[in-house]
Amino acid sequence: MIPFSPPDITQAEIDEVVDTLKSGWITTGPKTKQLERELAQFVGTTKVACLGSATAALECALRLLGIGPGDEVITSAYTYTASASPICHVGATPVLCDVAADSFEMDYSQLADRITPQTKAVIPVDIAGRMADYDSLYAALNAASDLWKPSSDVQERFGRVPVIADAAHSLGAKRAGLLSGQAGDLTAFSFHAVKNLTTAEGGALTWRPGALDDEWAYSQVMLMSLHGQTKDALAKDRAGAWEYDIAFPGWKCNMTDIQAALGLSQLRRYRDMLERRRAIVAAYEAGLADAGVQMLCHEQGDPEDAGFVSSFHLMLVRLCGRTQAFRDELIERLAKAGVSTNVHYKPLPLLTAYRKLGFNGADFPNALAQYQNEITLPLHTLLSDEDVQTVIGQFKHFKAQMEDEGLR
Repeated sequence: MIPFSPPDITQAEIDEVVDTLKSGWITTGPKTKQLERELAQFVGTTKVACLGSATAALECALRLLGIGPGDEVITSAYTYTASASPICHVGATPVLCDVAADSFEMDYSQLADRITPQTKAVIPVDIAGRMADYDSLYAALNAASDLWKPSSDVQERFGRVPVIADAAHSLGAKRAGLLSGQAGDLTAFSFHAVKNLTTAEGGALTWRPGALDDEWAYSQVMLMSLHGQTKDALAKDRAGAWEYDIAFPGWKCNMTDIQAALGLSQLRRYRDMLERRRAIVAAYEAGLADAGVQMLCHEQGDPEDAGFVSSFHLMLVRLCGRTQAFRDELIERLAKAGVSTNVHYKPLPLLTAYRKLGFNGADFPNALAQYQNEITLPLHTLLSDEDVQTVIGQFKHFKAQMEDEGLR
């Protein structure tokens, strides 16, 4: 069996977690704060707030901006629900934008048409680890700056619609000289079990230097993550420091030191893990070059200039000219042969929750076309070179077999 995306846990992670368990600090404590500092250094920002998930990070970002009922927030139709559900959580209205033709990335020409005076943020998606084209995104927002009507002091700082990057996939990526974490006004990362760097469950929020008042923004996120309580357990642990206040009825989405221990150990290995992912992608690209497929480009040009390099998170493959039924049958045959694959993603307008909000898949033809013949191959650091060649061989074998059978 070749699993799709198991966590890469070594003795180093186990030792770090055991050290935490022995320390007496298992909720938010010194290791969470250390992870925040090390992540900020890694992504080149001044502050990082660790949280229970990337979904929580996106919701906190929306609340920092003062977004709520009556407001609109635009995101991609081609993404997981976590990009859009926080918009609903704060009472705002999600507005979906189709992807460009033959692309997994939001169509920035369509984005401009979706901006109204009620638009208070855009959430682009760094799908599969490749950062969105933030230059084109900001150009579209600046072109519609006459429609920008800020409704809070924080929003007014930006002079245009703010950008909250959904960077759940892209920790370690770089584009046009900016690291993931520096391109959006605010950026949310995910450390879920299937992500490149995992804390089992978890996420983080950061913001580009100068976008917000660092201490204010960080303190607000901490308040939101812990019931609005003015002291966390670490602060209350000091002698005589039990007293606290509740600034507002907050939520409960803090990261624990057990999670942070995993993250710290993973972060120390992360550059090597990225290089291994890069090598696996290169092997797939070479092995599938003659397979009649279209693969997402993970690296192009100089990322210090106008190029990009991804975090190599997902191996997205399109079966050119093939139907959804063909894709689904191929997934079944690969599974029976012991190769686990997946699909990223079923567009939001096809899901019940978003249909109930009034979205129709037919209104997003490019997203639908991308989805219908997309298959995601295993891409993780536990794959051996032999495993990768096995996946390539089985993929080509069953694809050719089905085509010989007349399936299309």
